Amino acid sequence: MTPQETAEKLGLTFPPQQPGYLNLCIRTGNLLFTSGHVSDLKGKVGGGVSVEDAYQAARDCVVKILRSVHASHGTLNGLRVIKLLGCVNSTLEFHEQHLVINGASDLLHEIYGKTTDGYHARSALGFAQLPTNAAVEVEAIFEVK
Repeated sequence: MTPQETAEKLGLTFPPQQPGYLNLCIRTGNLLFTSGHVSDLKGKVGGGVSVEDAYQAARDCVVKILRSVHASHGTLNGLRVIKLLGCVNSTLEFHEQHLVINGASDLLHEIYGKTTDGYHARSALGFAQLPTNAAVEVEAIFEVK
């Protein structure tokens, strides 16, 4: 099954996107860089937002990323996931940002394979605040194979 077919089987849809203030996915050479995509979930992880809810929010960020990639590239096929940057709006005491960003990585592993094209480098960082009070923000780099 191709990544596109896998994503569709998981229920992902790819509605047309209108250009916005910033480019959500831009290609240079054989790389696709995405802008940060924020979660609809608001608040601080460790201060009212649970790890479980934030994990789902990180997964939802990747859904948005994949929609932007699809709008730019025309398909999810023919890509390799290179790098993720996961930002977690968290309290100073919270130290499990990696568990939150696993939501993003796990979805990419599901679609692209955990040991093949979905095997990526990643950073998971805690932030004092994110735009719009989003609980999570994720950006990604893909290689066009």
